[in-house]
Amino acid sequence: MRTVIKQILRHALTAPHQVALNDGRRTLTYRELHRAIDALGARIGGERIAVMMDNGIAWAVVDLAIAACGVVAIPVPTFFTASQVAHLFADAAPDLLISDRAPGSALPDGATYHLAIRVADVELHLYTLDAPPRRTLPFDTGKITYTSGTTGQPKGVCVTHEALDAVTQSLADAVSAQPSDRSLTVLPLSTLLANIGGLYVPLSRGATAFVPPLEACGFSGSSRVDPGQFLAAFHRFAPTATILVPQLLKLVVEAAQAGAPLPPSLRFVAVGGAPCSEPLVLRARAMGIPVYEGYGLSEATSVVSMNRPGDDRPGSVGKPLPHVRVRIADDGEIVVAGSLTGGYLGTYEPRPTAWHTGDLGWMDADGFLYVTGRKKAAFATAYGRNVSPEWVESEVVATRAVLQAAVFGEGLDYNVAVVVPMPGASAEQVGAAIAAANARLPDYARLRAWCLADEPFHAGNGQARPGGALDRPVIAHRYAGVLAAIHQREHAHVHA
Repeated sequence: MRTVIKQILRHALTAPHQVALNDGRRTLTYRELHRAIDALGARIGGERIAVMMDNGIAWAVVDLAIAACGVVAIPVPTFFTASQVAHLFADAAPDLLISDRAPGSALPDGATYHLAIRVADVELHLYTLDAPPRRTLPFDTGKITYTSGTTGQPKGVCVTHEALDAVTQSLADAVSAQPSDRSLTVLPLSTLLANIGGLYVPLSRGATAFVPPLEACGFSGSSRVDPGQFLAAFHRFAPTATILVPQLLKLVVEAAQAGAPLPPSLRFVAVGGAPCSEPLVLRARAMGIPVYEGYGLSEATSVVSMNRPGDDRPGSVGKPLPHVRVRIADDGEIVVAGSLTGGYLGTYEPRPTAWHTGDLGWMDADGFLYVTGRKKAAFATAYGRNVSPEWVESEVVATRAVLQAAVFGEGLDYNVAVVVPMPGASAEQVGAAIAAANARLPDYARLRAWCLADEPFHAGNGQARPGGALDRPVIAHRYAGVLAAIHQREHAHVHA
């Protein structure tokens, strides 16, 4: 982060009137941003500072001021549950909280009101915290980012200043970031991918970062989005670049096919965070959406590989970027070395030199990386064939009639799925969509039977994690009776 802060200072001197930040309510030039960082840095004190607020200019200034002060930032994900937030505060032990939440609102236990400050015309509130005994952080830790995890409570990943700088510069080079860019962030800035790709990359190159509140982009809760408002944000800001997760890419593809395309200003749309099928990428390309899939994880400081113009292979997640080295272990696991994090908070282990990702994949002769699923999620059918459910799910969701799908087949002679249809899609259309997906899959991975879910999978009903990943054990338990009935009937599907 030291390099990013120096680059912002350089832009403040060489292009002081260039707009650095815009959240739809106001703007900050690079000169104003540099002054705001200095002013806030002089008023905050603490060694570990938690940041709990919505996207906006204020979030960006707070994050950058913490980095400039050389202390540790602890972003609080907006999609975490109350119990996960409580765990984060107990685990990371911050001594200061900066929030847009006023006294009397939901705050962690032990928070004592300290003072109010104004940043970019937003009133922020500082709270001191009674921090429990602290665990030592790895050397050079600049940020503790919490991942939603696959089981249990989220883990704190200690990210170093060095790694943040390395990944920022590598990613900026990969996407050919330039001062004329306008980057729109529609993912929470509290996530490392949005933090680096949506904020640090454009600011490092003197471009403009659009960081509107998530509600202004149509989001409510952890996973609900209004398509009309979402698309309106793109036309309002006319960005050249953005980052989407596969579910949002599917939304814009469906909108484009319905006659509501994204603005022509876009030159680079990165998609990541979850598996994205090749058919969905190709559908997006056919609609004029310049989408490029990438791959990464918090433990490798967010981004590992990416497709890019002139070096692109749909179906892959691109070639590894210069800041990392990737190899495939004997069991097919992807292993990453290079700009890794300092490790998990509280593990007291030496800084890792290589990270076993838990993801399965392979690399082709030209160096393009392919991700096929998670080691722990993979199951073996009754015929001994190994299947990664994410792979099958991504193929099904790439169709026009299916919004979400959860695939099961452990020990079974055929695979089954619980399917959430797109609004208005009939059971017949879902069946046709699954048939189309099956045509792209080998016989052992195809779906022979399915049932319709009675509601979408989301964090509110426990059937998805706060970050959006499906919680298959919860879904399997919820639909256990229906799935069992499938194997006792001759019909291809039943309704839940």
